[in-house]
Amino acid sequence: MPYLAHTANLQLAGFVFATVGWVLGSITTGLVQWRVWHVDNSTIITSGIAWIGIWRTCFFSDVLVSPKLETMYCQEFSVTDSFVPREIFVAQGLMLVAMILGAMGKAACAFGLRNIYQGSSNVSIIRYWFTAGGTLNLLASTSILISVAWNMHSVVSNFSISFPSTFNMPSIPQKQEVGAAIALGIVSAILLFMSGIFLLCYKLPQFLDHRVHPIRSEDSILDDSFSVISGITGRSGSFVSLKSSTNPSLNCDGIMNEAFISDINEKLFPYT
Repeated sequence: MPYLAHTANLQLAGFVFATVGWVLGSITTGLVQWRVWHVDNSTIITSGIAWIGIWRTCFFSDVLVSPKLETMYCQEFSVTDSFVPREIFVAQGLMLVAMILGAMGKAACAFGLRNIYQGSSNVSIIRYWFTAGGTLNLLASTSILISVAWNMHSVVSNFSISFPSTFNMPSIPQKQEVGAAIALGIVSAILLFMSGIFLLCYKLPQFLDHRVHPIRSEDSILDDSFSVISGITGRSGSFVSLKSSTNPSLNCDGIMNEAFISDINEKLFPYT
């Protein structure tokens, strides 16, 4: 069973990036600070600033909530409301899809790492888990990026939103700015993208030799030694042809003296 834990260091970093990116994406989905509207100091919006997210709009008011401006006044909206602009409508769906894809990508990456660190015998399945996880993370990153980029374009272009009168919000602000949620979403998309690339970069190592070579016993060494001197003609012969059947690089021809041959005979044939 091959040891593969050292081959997945980059993929472990990808899992960490995916986890952080997924958490930041979840926070981005719930935040209300996608757009920051600066409005006139009216009798309702006392603070002069309103925040618009993809699920609700909020502002401080000492008339509707509390005189000390300690609590936000929020109104929720959904995809069924006709006044919701297209970019917010799309962001609602894509951010939810991104969170689902990101969770599935993290799960696939976790299965791949589990097979590696537990020494799975089926090493080919590891690459498929990492490929699936990387693809899902890239799709999640793309979904988040489309959502934040489209809404950022609307803020830069100063698009208006026709809120109903019950929201106590103006249709056109004096000025609007990009909120912290969009910046957080961009960071989330970058981390998920890097995680996807890291996971897709995994390659199984190329093992050059899968054969197992057993340790040679003393009997086999003795047989090799006997084959080396198998060319000796009698015990007192003068010419010998050294030929090793196991290692051709040791083949040579030469002349041995009688003392050397006698010493070998005593070691190989002590009782003759």
